[in-house]
Amino acid sequence: MKKIILVLIVSLLVLAGCSKTPVDSDSKKLVVYSPNSEGLIQATIPAFEEKTGIEVEIIQAGTGELFKRLQTEASNPVADVIFGGAYSTYTQNEDLFEKYTSANDKLVIEAYRNTTGYITPYVLDGSVLLYNKQLIGDIKIEGYADLLNPALKGKIATADPSASSSAFAQLTNMLLAMGGYESEDAWKYVEDLFTIIDGKIASGSSNVYKSVADGEMIVGLTYEDPSVSLLKDGANVEIVYPKEGTVYLPAGSAVIKNAKNLENAKKFIDFITSKEIQDVYGTTTTNRPVLIDVATGDTMKPISEIKTLIEDIQYVSEHKVEMVNRYKDIFAKIQSK
Repeated sequence: MKKIILVLIVSLLVLAGCSKTPVDSDSKKLVVYSPNSEGLIQATIPAFEEKTGIEVEIIQAGTGELFKRLQTEASNPVADVIFGGAYSTYTQNEDLFEKYTSANDKLVIEAYRNTTGYITPYVLDGSVLLYNKQLIGDIKIEGYADLLNPALKGKIATADPSASSSAFAQLTNMLLAMGGYESEDAWKYVEDLFTIIDGKIASGSSNVYKSVADGEMIVGLTYEDPSVSLLKDGANVEIVYPKEGTVYLPAGSAVIKNAKNLENAKKFIDFITSKEIQDVYGTTTTNRPVLIDVATGDTMKPISEIKTLIEDIQYVSEHKVEMVNRYKDIFAKIQSK
């Protein structure tokens, strides 16, 4: 009887193990969390579904909201992959992700390869200057130094670096371009620039480039993606890649730890870094591809013709609060005069 009972217990344990749904067993589903624009979503998801036969459920929201969901769902994840969001947000949430490096990684521009083992960059966005061609007159703008022209006082649009990720990217770009994150000369430039800005802080990043296109401001501190969109739409604007240097920051994607459709999530990472879809990004969207040799549209300047600077992502991530506080002190000092 004891032997029979033992056999029954072992059999039940085996059956229990078999009845548990195996991860990714012939799955044809994938759940994607994404903060990306509709243009990037539409360029990616239908093409992935058609190529693989995998049905994608996409849940769109802001980066902050999606990462909060991932944290809450960590013990029983809903998403299999997250597609989009600032690189620094990923580095602060390493425990949420599976290690995975695509075979395509060797085709990526060296500075933007997957060095963490879990963050896959797939597009780049750079800080640029955007000016209204009708309003610019004889003012020359080729880089950051030209923004200190007194004729631009109160006519430069920017968002708040302490609240806007694109404005903070501009802050770190100009610091690096003008001497370095800890350079007193670079911080003096920030003070001089915000004196010229004269307290005109836009309520959000979209208001920066819109105010330039609408003729409310002469020049804006913005980013490449919406600026190229304006060019494609025929807006009377010009993009300036600062002669002192442009920082390109990668958007990230990653496989969620304990994803239910793990293999499909890996296939998605492979797809967004494939030449097939990278060519699509470069020619039909306003996002800059990460592969070394990809096509780009006529409205997007080849990256080989742009002086680029490489951000020290780890340093910026570790010192962000300190840098934001220093900016706030500078801004308060200017406003008190």
